Parts: sequence; structure tokens; C-alpha cells
Amino acid sequence: MTIANAPTHEGTIPFKGYQTWRQVVGEAEEPGKFPLLCLHGGPGALHDYLESMAAIANTGRRVIFYDQLGCGRSSIPESNPEMWTVDLYIEEVGAVRTALGLDRIHLLGQSWGGMLAMEYALTQPEGLMSLTIASSPASMIQWVEEANKLRDRLPSEIQQTLLRHEAAGTTDSPEYAAAMQVFYDRHVCRVVPNPDYVQRSFAGLVANPEVYHTMNGPSEFHVVGTLKNWEIIDRLGEIRVPTLVTSGRHDEATPLIAQTVRDGIPGARWEIFEESSHMAHAEETERYMQVIDAFLSEIEQAAAV
Repeated sequence: MTIANAPTHEGTIPFKGYQTWRQVVGEAEEPGKFPLLCLHGGPGALHDYLESMAAIANTGRRVIFYDQLGCGRSSIPESNPEMWTVDLYIEEVGAVRTALGLDRIHLLGQSWGGMLAMEYALTQPEGLMSLTIASSPASMIQWVEEANKLRDRLPSEIQQTLLRHEAAGTTDSPEYAAAMQVFYDRHVCRVVPNPDYVQRSFAGLVANPEVYHTMNGPSEFHVVGTLKNWEIIDRLGEIRVPTLVTSGRHDEATPLIAQTVRDGIPGARWEIFEESSHMAHAEETERYMQVIDAFLSEIEQAAAV
């Protein structure tokens, strides 16, 4: 599935006195289809690593990306850590929809983006036709527990390096980053070297880590930010839209994490990608697009009845 023939439009949306950068791939929907709005992860990453999702534009649906405020092309000129909250980003989803006239949408959130997508769905917004939760937890407590199980399987010298720098508060050291890379290569993206569009997101996160450090912390399992106690497991039953959960067999969002989300959302289904970790859309791209297109098509056909 290629995106060579899909026209792309970029622009910005005024939000909170700043500008949210957005990109629309494709011109319009075919009759009976709805656009796909994509929410990137991090928190604090860029949309770039999701670029393979633009292939959905070949199925007769526009695909909309944006960099969340404080991230990438939506960075702000000053430090403002108290600004980065779940509520801010819920509001931004609505602002993007309003600005682009997205009355009825499919919503896909990856990692933190899926956490945000679930939070947004809990506001019961009109016109939300489907939800795809890609490698996302419903509890950061469970996320850390599972990440530490994966961490325990790393080589002992890697574990010691991580522990030493976390205890010393030197998680910004190159040695810590190198040890983390071993974890990333196993459980975040198993295509090594990473695709260019994935590398761009990591580079952008390194260049501007404030949102990630504020909400998450210095690494995937050293979560000391404002999200450390975030949990919505007991509210998942309030989500009332058709939902697809996706994850990878080797995902840092482990099968237990994905199952928790699937079991909590009424009627949700779960697709696991056997050759993937945290970025199935970049690791098993063709199959991922087929699964997403089939799910979206099923929802659209049901809506037309």
C-alpha cells in the first residue's frame, strides 16, 4: 500500500494562544466513508512515526495528523511544564475537529495517543464512529509493572546500567540512553535500524523533551511524571463506540495490557501482530493497513444501514 498519489495539505490551528500544526492527506472521503484522525504518542513525541498510516488515504478516506501542542512543529517558545495536562490534550482533539470540520471521524491513538483517545471517548463526543487503540495502556501502574517484567529479561549489565543512572539521577547520560536502546530494539520497534520516519520522531523528542519529562519521566519504565498514577480501567465500560485494540507480540504494551483494554470496553476486539513490538504500523505495515481498513469498512457499512 503506497501513498504516492495522495495530495497533502499542511497548516496550523490557533489553540491556547499558540499554533497546532496539522497535516491532511487526501482530498475528500468517498461516499459512506469517514476520515481517520491519528493521535501520536509520547507524550511529547511527533506525529512523524505514524506516517505509514497515510496509506489509509488510498482507501478513500482522508488521514489527519497533527503534532500535539508543545511537540514538534507545535512547539512553543517558552518552558511551561504546568501546561501539559490530559485535559489540555483532550480539548485540543476537539479544537482540531472543529477547525477542520471533522463531523464524523474514525479515531486512532497510538501509545499515549491511545490513552488520550480513550479519555476523549469518555467525554461522549458526537460523531465518533470508531476507536482504534494501538498499543496503549488503561493504567500507567500496570504499564510500569509490565515494563519492569520486560526489563528483568534484559542482559544483567544493561539492567545494572539503568539502575545506576536512575539512582544517581543521571538518566540524561549517553550510557543510560544506550542501555535504553537495547530495550527499544526489543520492545518498541524491531525494525533496526528504525525507518526514517520513526527516527525523526525520536530525534524530535530528544530535541524537545519537556512534555515527555513532565508527563512521563526520563524513560519508558522510570515513570515519575504527572501520569504516574493515571488509570481509567474502572471507566472503560463507559466507552460506547466500536473499538479495535491492536498490539504486538513483543510490545512494551504487553498482551496483558492490551487484554485489559479489550476486556474493559464493551464489544471491543483485539488483533495481535506476531512479528511486531510497539509499532506494528511500522513493523508489519501492509498487514496493519489491511486490518485497519477492514475494521473501518465494517463500521462504515453498519452506519449506512
